Amino acid sequence: MKLKPSSHKWTFRARFRRHAFGWRSQPAIKRVREAVSEIKKIARKDPLLGAEGAVLLLQKLSPALEHVDSSSGAIGTAVNKAIDALVPMIVKASADDDLRDKWLERLWEAFQEDDMPYIETLADFWGDLCVSPERASQWADQLMPPVRMSWGPDPELRGYYKGTTACLSALLKAGREEEILALLDLAPYKSWYDREWGVKALISMGKKAEAVRYAEDSRGLNDSPVAIAQACEEILLSSGMAEEAYNRYAIEANQKTTYLATFRTIAKKYPHKEASRILRDLVASTPGEEGKWFAAAKSAGLFREAIALANRTPCDPKTLTRASRDMAETEPIFSIEAGMAALRWLVEGYGYDITGMDVREAYDHTMTAAENAGCRGEAFDRVRKLVSAEVFGERFVTKILGRELGLPET
Repeated sequence: MKLKPSSHKWTFRARFRRHAFGWRSQPAIKRVREAVSEIKKIARKDPLLGAEGAVLLLQKLSPALEHVDSSSGAIGTAVNKAIDALVPMIVKASADDDLRDKWLERLWEAFQEDDMPYIETLADFWGDLCVSPERASQWADQLMPPVRMSWGPDPELRGYYKGTTACLSALLKAGREEEILALLDLAPYKSWYDREWGVKALISMGKKAEAVRYAEDSRGLNDSPVAIAQACEEILLSSGMAEEAYNRYAIEANQKTTYLATFRTIAKKYPHKEASRILRDLVASTPGEEGKWFAAAKSAGLFREAIALANRTPCDPKTLTRASRDMAETEPIFSIEAGMAALRWLVEGYGYDITGMDVREAYDHTMTAAENAGCRGEAFDRVRKLVSAEVFGERFVTKILGRELGLPET
C-alpha cells in the first residue's frame, strides 16, 4: 500500500524546527508528548499516515532538542518513551517495499546525524523496522563491513562505529544468529551492550542454557550487573526454572528505587515463595540496613518481623509513626510497638527535618493504640522511661514531651 498525497498538516512540524527549544527541558518534554499524542490520534484512523508522522517526528527530534539541558535525564526519558510508542506504528503500517525503504533511509540519516544523542535507541529496533527478514539481511550486509573494521586488528581503523547495534539487530531479524556470535567474537573487549545480542541469538536458536552462560561470561569492567541478572532471570523463568531463577538472580535483578518496591516486585514475580522467605533473603542481602525493610514487612502483614527489623537498625521515625497511625485500630499492639520504635529513634537523634509536631504525633498515635489495646498505663510508663534516658543533643524529645510525662524540665 502506497502513501497517498495528503494535505494533512502536522501541528508538531512547526514546533520542532532546528534549535526550536532553549535550555529548559520541561517545555520540550511537553511538546514531545503532545506530538506523540497527535500522531497516535491520526494513526487510529489512518495507520499509514500515522507511521509517516512517526518517521517525520523521529527525524526532527534531535535537531530541535540540541540545546536542551539533558543533565537531569528527563528529556532523554521522554524521548525514549516516544521512540517506544512510535516504532510499533511504523512497523505495523501496511507500507509497500518502496515506501518502507524510504522510511528506513530517512531514519538512518536522522540516526547518523544524532550527535547529542537523543534517538540512539532507534538502533535497538532496527531489525523490527526492517519488518521482513530479507530487508533486514540487506541492511546487515551493508552494516557488517564497518563493524568488522571497527573491531579489526588495525589500530588506525578500529574504533567506535555508531551502526553496530543496528547491524546486530538486523542480523537477529534476518535469522543469522551464528553470524552474530561470530561477529561478537571480534570485539576487542566484552561489553554487555553488544553481547546481549549474543544472548538473544542463542535464545532464538533454542540454546537457553548456553545463553545464560554467555550472559554470565559478559561480566567484567564494562558490564551491567543488573541488566545481566535480569536477562538470566528471564531466561530461567521462561524455561520453567523459577526456583533457580529466584536463588541466583531475583534479588540482583529486581532492585527498585525503594526497599518496599523491591520486595513487592519480587513477591509478585515469585508468588510461590512465602513472603517471610523473600523478606528474610532481602534483609540478609543488606547487612546493617535491617530497619529499612520495615515497610516491606508491614505491607506483607509480617508485623512481628517488622517491629524486630525496626529495632535492629535505624528506621525512619516518620515511617514508623505513619504505621502506628494507620494500624491503631486494626492492629493496636503493632501500632504501639511501631510508635515506641519511632520514639526510640527520635530520642537517639535519627530522622530528617524533624519537628516538634513529628514527636507529638509519634506519642499521640502510640497512646491512642494503647487505649485501644487496654494498656495505656503500661505504654505511658514505657514512653516515660524511654524519654527520660534521652542524652542526644539538646534533648529535643524531652523538651516536647517532658511536661506531659512528668519529667524534670531541661
